[in-house]
Amino acid sequence: MKKILTHLTNHGALTSAQAHDILTKITKEEYNPSQIAAFITVFLMRGVSVEELSGFRSALMDLCIKVDTGNMQTIDVCGTGGDGKNTFNISTLSAFVVAGAGYKVTKHGNKSVSSQCGSSDVLLSLGIKFSNNTQQLLNQLETNNFCYLHAPLFHPALKSVGPIRRDLGIKTFFNMLGPLVNPAEPSHQLVGVFSLNLMRLYSFIFDQLGHKYAIIHGLDGYDEISLTDETKVISSNKGTHLLNADDFGLPGYRQQDIFGGTSIHEAKEILLNVLKNEATQAQRDVVLANSALAIDCFKEDSNLEESLFEARESLDSGRAMNVLTNAIA
Repeated sequence: MKKILTHLTNHGALTSAQAHDILTKITKEEYNPSQIAAFITVFLMRGVSVEELSGFRSALMDLCIKVDTGNMQTIDVCGTGGDGKNTFNISTLSAFVVAGAGYKVTKHGNKSVSSQCGSSDVLLSLGIKFSNNTQQLLNQLETNNFCYLHAPLFHPALKSVGPIRRDLGIKTFFNMLGPLVNPAEPSHQLVGVFSLNLMRLYSFIFDQLGHKYAIIHGLDGYDEISLTDETKVISSNKGTHLLNADDFGLPGYRQQDIFGGTSIHEAKEILLNVLKNEATQAQRDVVLANSALAIDCFKEDSNLEESLFEARESLDSGRAMNVLTNAIA
């Protein structure tokens, strides 16, 4: 590791194969925690290349417990986290709305590392039990259009890294990897990222994988469509473009309108209020906008108006709430 760190701190980069090898050795605990923390810190200072990110991803996918969904078209709706905005669980809510609209959702997530409340935190508080039983997950996907993949159950090789990430308490390249290492390897993805540079890296990797996707970054820093400013989008069906609230036929909002609270309990209450149609208009509209763009990933020709209609029907009819109720049951 000393040679690796010297190479990196002298502005060197890793090939995809080197990145694959190093991350594999990290998961096998061939380096001590101090060395791993130093390795992680390098990428906080100088960023990660597409070769490095691709190598890290392939290592984790080689080591993970996979969920084979066959030829089923599924989508993951998630964000990298690490934007420091402390919103409520918008991507988790959008996953329920998309599933309620009739699309298969294989949601991959984890407990919070750098935010107030991660998707696993809020789902646990609602009574959802996590499992890596493939048949059980496929049954849930077939009957309820939704299954949840709690990352630690599928990436046991990362167990040794968890305490180091928690001790650091800030975003690292592992935040970048989360949306790339869904064990179900969904055919479609809506991914929010915390930086413009990461959008470019993701688009390269998704293109190599042949995914249908939309990668989003709010120009005021959000890793989701916030309706507080314009959102940059790179998508497989429309290329690079900007979206604003007017494109959805929705009003703009202030950042404080989509604040996520200060506890898991508050996050849980917001989530339930949105699904019960008892939330504020801002909370509801932000979820609808993200859900609409996710649904739009399934369309050959982008039609946001139609996709927003489907999302609104899912929420208004209670079908999105039914997905949560069935997931708990």
